[in-house]
Amino acid sequence: MTTLLIISALLVGAYLVAVLEAWLANGRFRLTGPLWATVALLGRESIVPRTPDRLFFETAPVLLLVAAVLAAAVLPLSPSLIIANMATGALFINAALAYVLVALLMAGWGPDGAYALIGGWRFLGQVIAYSMLVVMPITAVAMRAESLLTTDIVLSQSGVWNIVYQPLGFVLFFVASLAVAFLPPFDLPTAGGELAGGVEAEYTGSRLAVFRLGRMVLIVSLAAATTVFYLGGWLGPVLPPWAWSAVKILAVSAAMLLIGHTLPRVRETQLLAWCWKLGIPLALLNIFIVGVLVLIWL
Repeated sequence: MTTLLIISALLVGAYLVAVLEAWLANGRFRLTGPLWATVALLGRESIVPRTPDRLFFETAPVLLLVAAVLAAAVLPLSPSLIIANMATGALFINAALAYVLVALLMAGWGPDGAYALIGGWRFLGQVIAYSMLVVMPITAVAMRAESLLTTDIVLSQSGVWNIVYQPLGFVLFFVASLAVAFLPPFDLPTAGGELAGGVEAEYTGSRLAVFRLGRMVLIVSLAAATTVFYLGGWLGPVLPPWAWSAVKILAVSAAMLLIGHTLPRVRETQLLAWCWKLGIPLALLNIFIVGVLVLIWL
């Protein structure tokens, strides 16, 4: 029952994210827009490229969706509303997100198309840049909670949310989340003006619908991770715990979409340089500061 509720919440969240994304893209707020877009995609012929790697081509969209759902499996919406309260839950999220790379590389390689292949390799470059900016802020969060249980991480913020306790870690994790979800300004794998869709370029019909659903669910999962790690999860007055989680997740999702649409796209070389020369030193500084604060307050 819990699994069904959380998957339903993910799908509802993905639908609302699609509404927000369409609103930012064309300036029209239509609650039924994603529904009709999905119907249109499902009604179109799903074309297969001439010489594909069929296994990779067919598996990539499904794997992207599965990776996004797995990342959400260890994120609690309330004290009891969680699929798997694993002892290493915080690290499991990073392990699940690693399959996003696999899915996009498969989507780039499988169609045997130039634009798709370039998009897949671009995402590999992003992974090299942002991967440490996912793990290191999570390390600092776990240090304060003295646990990798995501429920313990939420409870450790009962006094002060981590966005106040470690704002630097929040900024780094938020930027890394934009890169994981290949949202602007880190949409190098799709890059509509350059690659005509990139890793999505060769997908049509139901396959493209699954691919886009996976991306929407991924955004919601990353917003949920940000909420759990930095915004106190379900904690809040008056409203029931699940409602606080929902409000915070939607707010973070909206911020991810809005910030991306206000910034110019960065080149992959710039992203690598910034992450390795600035991001990783700042992440180490964040771990040091949190370690000192933990020692002092203990």
